[in-house]
Amino acid sequence: MSRSMPQPEYGIDPGELLAWFDTAERDLPWRRPEVTAWQILVSEFMLQQTPVNRVEPIWLDWIARWPTPSATAAASAADVLRAWGKLGYPRRAKRLHECAAVVAAEHGDVVPADVETLLGLPGVGTYTARAIACFAYRQRVPVVDTNVRRVVARVVHGVAETPARAGDLAEVAALLPEGLAAPRFSAALMELGAIVCTARNPRCGICPLSACRWKSAGYPPASTPARRVQRYAGTDRQVRGRLLDVLRAGTGPVTRAQLDVAWLTDTAQRDRALDSLLTDGLVEQTSTGLFALAGEGDDAGEGRAR
Repeated sequence: MSRSMPQPEYGIDPGELLAWFDTAERDLPWRRPEVTAWQILVSEFMLQQTPVNRVEPIWLDWIARWPTPSATAAASAADVLRAWGKLGYPRRAKRLHECAAVVAAEHGDVVPADVETLLGLPGVGTYTARAIACFAYRQRVPVVDTNVRRVVARVVHGVAETPARAGDLAEVAALLPEGLAAPRFSAALMELGAIVCTARNPRCGICPLSACRWKSAGYPPASTPARRVQRYAGTDRQVRGRLLDVLRAGTGPVTRAQLDVAWLTDTAQRDRALDSLLTDGLVEQTSTGLFALAGEGDDAGEGRAR
């Protein structure tokens, strides 16, 4: 296939991008034709701030166990938190459980197809709503994540990166081809940012796009300092994870002493992390002072503390 002539300013050649995607597309399980809209929604919840290789095995187990919204809603909150495992940011699991209940009860166990209705679901924001409309229902809607924003910044604007802006959706919408090619173009644009036009060490030598303003400008560096990689070790997030590990490993409430041994480095930090888990509704305290995953205090006959 011959390469297209460079497109006018502020454009990305769909032919070049889609031809590349035909051979470079990763075989991700949530992209397979038999996958339902709900299962795609589950993948989008899990993929937020989490690498594909960590999500894939947990997603596969999850949809084998709970393939539908009603099946997910029927599970206990504690079972959902256990199945979430080490994906991190467990509030996502709680919101996914809440989302399943709403879809099952109010939408006939079918994920809505229109963006505005999707935005009304628990845990579904601007990106996720459009990702579902695009990838599950093949609609011509712009899907903008960090990868897409980076590709557009470089190819269209000639800068290394840009922050999120109010006009991002309109700009990406203008790049979409007409008709049924639009959803695949969106997936290809995201894939290009994920595996070629990466934040660090972009692989420009294998980029399929013949016209790139960043390349033409000599790859100018970002005008703002590089964003620091978020550390995990020693943070409240790690402490929360350790505490949840203790609760996930059991089948019911545990004592405060059992939780305390999970983090001995900084007792004030441990107390703060536990308080935050209680506030988020991921952990509950029983009337006798034990601690359990959401819902398991009552299941154990202890009752929730007031």
